[in-house]
Amino acid sequence: QVQLVESGGGLVQAGGSLRLSCAASGIIFGINDFHWYRQAPGKQREVGATISVGGNTNYADSVKGRFTTSRDNAKNTVNLQMNSLKPDDTAVYYCNVEPRLWPKGDYWGQGTQVTVSS
Repeated sequence: QVQLVESGGGLVQAGGSLRLSCAASGIIFGINDFHWYRQAPGKQREVGATISVGGNTNYADSVKGRFTTSRDNAKNTVNLQMNSLKPDDTAVYYCNVEPRLWPKGDYWGQGTQVTVSS
């Protein structure tokens, strides 16, 4: 079955950086888009960044210019580099994929906590 495993979260001071990683298995990695979502306390889950098969990226306005997502198809890994972190970035960050072909479904990782102190 599909498995997405996020890592790299932690506690960081405002202005600092973290690099998240999502390791994927159970899918044909190179033909699928990936998404980074986050859910802050008391708020709905929201999309923060996406990366397409071809490496095109999209970002929420709240993170654009500070976050960069990338992929390494040889390693079946998606990364999220987060710079200039703000307290409002505090959230659980999730990796997500809806495979284009197989298996059918919408899959999520377990999430990794990012906490930004002021």
